[in-house]
Amino acid sequence: MPTDALIADRVGIADLFTRFSRLLDERRWEDAHTVFTEDVTAHSPRGGEIHGLDRLIAFVRQSEVEGERTQHLTTDLLAEVEGDRAAVSANSLVYFFRDGQAPHLTSGLRLSGTAVRTPAGWRLRESWTVLAWTRKD
Repeated sequence: MPTDALIADRVGIADLFTRFSRLLDERRWEDAHTVFTEDVTAHSPRGGEIHGLDRLIAFVRQSEVEGERTQHLTTDLLAEVEGDRAAVSANSLVYFFRDGQAPHLTSGLRLSGTAVRTPAGWRLRESWTVLAWTRKD
């Protein structure tokens, strides 16, 4: 694969992870199609295995805690691109807080999955979220 194409793919995948974090933090569930494929399979420590975009959206909506906000900081992104698929992984630090207050909970997550190239750009077809640690502040 030419270097320019590989760089463009890695930038697109980095943008995908940023959209994922913003989707969660801003609760823009109507934009979930910009992060996931329709046939997504998501593995979550809170929801188990979830199949399909509609079910994933329903799960995150019902998981919302009234008045609680999050800030996801995603780092150490690794993307191993092979054609129109990529094995992806990253770390995520998540702060849970209420507006105007310091965080009351912090978690470290390990993210991994499979991203696929679609006509609209890179999307997650499979997503794994593993809780590495939690600290109550």
